[in-house]
Amino acid sequence: MGDIQIRGATKRFGAVTAVDGVSLDVADGEFLVLLGPSGCGKSTLLRAIAGLTPLTAGALELDGRDITHTPPRERDLAMVFQSYALYPHLSVERNIGFPLRARRQSRHDIRRKVAEVAGTLELSELLQRRPRELSGGQRQRVALGRALVRDPGAFLLDEPLSNLDAKLRASTRYELVELHRRLRATFVYVTHDQVEAMTMATRIAILNQGRLEQVGTPEEVYDEPASEFVAGFLGSPPMNLFPATIVSRVSRVSRGGELVALAPGMEVPLGRRGEVPDTDVVLGIRPEHLRPNRPHPAMSGTVRLLENLGGEEIAHCAVGEVRLCVRGPRPLGLAAGDEIGLAVEPGHVHVFHPETGRRLRWQDDGAETVPPSPTEHTEQGVPA
Repeated sequence: MGDIQIRGATKRFGAVTAVDGVSLDVADGEFLVLLGPSGCGKSTLLRAIAGLTPLTAGALELDGRDITHTPPRERDLAMVFQSYALYPHLSVERNIGFPLRARRQSRHDIRRKVAEVAGTLELSELLQRRPRELSGGQRQRVALGRALVRDPGAFLLDEPLSNLDAKLRASTRYELVELHRRLRATFVYVTHDQVEAMTMATRIAILNQGRLEQVGTPEEVYDEPASEFVAGFLGSPPMNLFPATIVSRVSRVSRGGELVALAPGMEVPLGRRGEVPDTDVVLGIRPEHLRPNRPHPAMSGTVRLLENLGGEEIAHCAVGEVRLCVRGPRPLGLAAGDEIGLAVEPGHVHVFHPETGRRLRWQDDGAETVPPSPTEHTEQGVPA
């Protein structure tokens, strides 16, 4: 079993709050990624789970057992560090078997378990080598093997791929995902790399300045970001975000007005009808959802720069005072200096509160906009 419950976890270093009231459940067997920029508190939270950094406030449970004040060696958790933390004077075999020798297990059991783990990680041919004789990817697998040999309740991994080159990171990502599928164990994985998070996680927990912004599957956090921060953090290039005003345009075919978002050079239909007061918002549209030179464009501007990414192109466009990115398969058929019209489906338009940054949703009661609570992570309202 490997259920981890985090309840109001807070860690302060003097006047600095590194982790601020985080509550999170990690289910047995899931691959949860703690994602966020440098300094957001993700590594501090992981170290708190491991027992290496005591919490200032809050509680931690493992399979229903309170481990908040339990020493690290008694938590049944295995930590894999960014720097691998291998013993340079020991062979691969002895590095992997070190936790078992510390527990005074028999030599026979140690050899058997090390052989099993080495076979799983394809290290059997490397058991007599020293860490200095291994590649970065091989050292990472040895560090994983040292954690795996303990058969822990959960694995905690702190940016384990950050020291690898791009090609090796991609192959090691695949190996980690396959290992997780075989073991069906709980993985809590820290990274600032959104590609790692999107390709490996069953769920992603996004942190910002010590607070939990959103938790969900990779599809949920990308397609329905709960805040302006999440929308701007995920994606390459990230979501286009710009101020706009929602207004009702009187329609001759409907009793209610059609809701559109207005900004200089833009009139974006929202696919909704209703009567609302003019409402200032932040609009978000992902670059891949903007379609150039389509009938009835929602915005018009000028192409400033075109980037060739091989199979794709990114067009940087000026629309009014806003710079927008358009991403699509190459060739887009555009060139710098071209006048461009851009269309977007209403279902791909995201709306955020201009002050709190939280996502807004449509209400059915026709009430005025409800500003979200700064501590609430559910969507709050724009009138229908």
